[in-house]
Amino acid sequence: MYRRIRDLREDKDLNQTQVAKMLGMSQTGYSKYETGENDLPTAVLIKLADFYDVSVDYLLNRTDEPMMNKK
Repeated sequence: MYRRIRDLREDKDLNQTQVAKMLGMSQTGYSKYETGENDLPTAVLIKLADFYDVSVDYLLNRTDEPMMNKK
C-alpha cells in the first residue's frame, strides 16, 4: 500500500508537501505514511482514494484495477 500511494503521487508530479497540504497535515507526517512508519487512518485513506480517483481497494493492494466502479 505504501509504495502505491507514493507511485500515485509521483505519477501526478506532486511532492509530499503538496499532498500533505491537501490532507491538512505536515510533510513529515505524510512521509511516515509513504514509508509505512505510520498506518493510514481510514479518513486519510478515503481522502487519498478520492484525490487520486482510485478505489480504496486499489490503495490497499486488494485489486490491481485502479478505477472505481462508476455508475
